[in-house]
Amino acid sequence: MLSAKAKEVLESLEIDSIPMGKLKSIAKSIKQDHDLAMELWSTEKYYPRLIAVLILDKKKLTLSVIESMMMDLAVHEEVEALRISEWLLANQLTKSKKTITLLESFQYHDLPMLRRLFWYYQVRLRWTGKTDFENTDKLVHDILSELSTEEAIVQWTMNMCAAWIGVFEPQYRDRLVVLGEEIGLYKGEKVPKGCTPSYLPEFIRIESEKRQ
Repeated sequence: MLSAKAKEVLESLEIDSIPMGKLKSIAKSIKQDHDLAMELWSTEKYYPRLIAVLILDKKKLTLSVIESMMMDLAVHEEVEALRISEWLLANQLTKSKKTITLLESFQYHDLPMLRRLFWYYQVRLRWTGKTDFENTDKLVHDILSELSTEEAIVQWTMNMCAAWIGVFEPQYRDRLVVLGEEIGLYKGEKVPKGCTPSYLPEFIRIESEKRQ
């Protein structure tokens, strides 16, 4: 049975569409409340789960808890599952040494969503232009050998990691451009006006030229 506090939060969310900013405001007013987060998570509903990941206590995010949460996302459509996992990454998993260590262990996890979080974290580290990472050689090697066969939800983050490495680290650029040409991932994909295509050769060319 849900607590009165959980019921109150759920009642405030009983509308069809809620701006992400409003969800963050609700979470900010609640502050950290791990028990409430778990109650909201148990509803299996999209908006309550987004609030839940904002008010979790990251100290309680063990490997088994994270694995269970990622498996729970199977009840959602992909776009919702990805948003929830990305909020968990940005608002909890990147906020302590303990959870970052867990993130860094997910590269070969059996769960595609956790492999995706590993690569998304690598993307987040690189899209600002930082290049002093000890694992870049290994990541490029793994991208070259695994990108074409990975599952689709993991491919996108691997591809974006390759793209930003290619933009900011010219010594890898030619190999990554050739990889993109060979596998053709996202080639011909339509993108909104002003957005950069995900196709590796185009992404690397466009974003590199912006920085010349």
